[in-house]
Amino acid sequence: MNKSLTRRRLLVALGGLSSAALLAACGGTEATPTPAPAAGSAAQASPTPAAAAASPTPAAASPTAPAVVTSPGSTVKVVYWGSFSGNLGEAEQGMVKRFNESQKDVVVDYQYQGNYEETAQKLTQALAAGTTPDIVLLSDVWWFKFYLNDVLLPLDDLFAANKIDTKDYVDPLIEEGTRKGVVYWVPFARSTPLFYYNKQVWQEAGLPDRGPQTWAEFLEWVPKLLKKEGDKTTRYAFAHPSAASYIAWLFQPVVWQHGGRYSDPDFTIRIQEDPAVEAGRLYLASVRDGWAVPTKDIVADFTNGAAAAMMASTASLRGILKTATFPVGTAFLPEGPKGFGCCTGGSGLAILKNKPKEIQEAAFKYLAFATDPENTMWWSQNTGYMPVRKSAIASQEMQNFYKENPNFKTAVEQLPKTRPQDAARVWIPNGDQIIGKGLERVTVQQEDPAGVFADVAKTLEREAKPVVEQLKRREG
Repeated sequence: MNKSLTRRRLLVALGGLSSAALLAACGGTEATPTPAPAAGSAAQASPTPAAAAASPTPAAASPTAPAVVTSPGSTVKVVYWGSFSGNLGEAEQGMVKRFNESQKDVVVDYQYQGNYEETAQKLTQALAAGTTPDIVLLSDVWWFKFYLNDVLLPLDDLFAANKIDTKDYVDPLIEEGTRKGVVYWVPFARSTPLFYYNKQVWQEAGLPDRGPQTWAEFLEWVPKLLKKEGDKTTRYAFAHPSAASYIAWLFQPVVWQHGGRYSDPDFTIRIQEDPAVEAGRLYLASVRDGWAVPTKDIVADFTNGAAAAMMASTASLRGILKTATFPVGTAFLPEGPKGFGCCTGGSGLAILKNKPKEIQEAAFKYLAFATDPENTMWWSQNTGYMPVRKSAIASQEMQNFYKENPNFKTAVEQLPKTRPQDAARVWIPNGDQIIGKGLERVTVQQEDPAGVFADVAKTLEREAKPVVEQLKRREG
């Protein structure tokens, strides 16, 4: 296979990268962008008062990153493209600050690129222009496109050289970034959907302080959660996000809970089949019957009391706890007729392939630092994302933190029950938005899912063909 990339070939190969300006996936619900600081000037994120007793280690006490430069007075500069805004952006910059202050051999230059989609689009352009960063944050949806085009560095040799045992990474998370036994994408900001509920409303309704075990049980609770003034609903029982807020990610588990799937691993599309359609009809009924509302800002509607419950990313947790004026509860997702279903989400770190060895080694130092046990604990406590290292989860520090902040433990306890997302959403370019726009036709326009999903399936089948061909060329 000829692995050289001309500008034209690269743009054609990555032509599916979306130009839509979307919220940062799986937790990027805070719309205020954080401007990129000068190198080494990132702001330190702070835990909320509720977590003060278990607050993460301050930057000055961060462990020293291993040295990479042996020549005295020499410093390697690494350009890092990040994708978070608001509270998450502050934490992302805080991680860079911790690293830069921990040693003097490598300086990471943090550059905010916008949300996940904007970062992927800019990386595509940078590859064509030859102006790429050295290390980049890529979402679960986008990293695979760059892997297919052979522009991401295989990382196994660097893990071995730095004596880092990849078996300490949480299995389902590290496995998602592994192809043919080689790691290309390392988990950093990883999440699962959670069921969030307003404890105050639950108490007023006389409901048990827990999430519903099944959707059927939730339907029994709906009349107690709805609030009306005349013909106007002032509080809905549930809220649905938009395509831009990743309804396709949150609907993925519901499809599994009904015995369906978006697709098979070989890209055979299944969303048009009866189980997925039945899951879609649950969403359609929720809106038609008036107990759920489609919204462009699901977190805002929940925190301002317009919706009593929602499904959202664990990454939104820290921001929700800061904003909500009521006690918040988190729970596993409800089960459906065919049992439990939950997926993973979020983003990881990748290093660009065509860089000098010294730059790649320096970039790996930051990757290793940001995902080591101590720093993944710091990141989790400041955001709500899950720790990506087993030793971090098992540590006394995290166990103490979970005891004082049980909402943060829900995703970790749910993780063993998760499974990777279907290929149609994560591997087909724009698959997430193709499915998401179809779901908007169900929740906003109230169209029957049978017809909608048939249309979605045709689009997915068309868009999958070049991916299948490219995957054969890449992996044989």
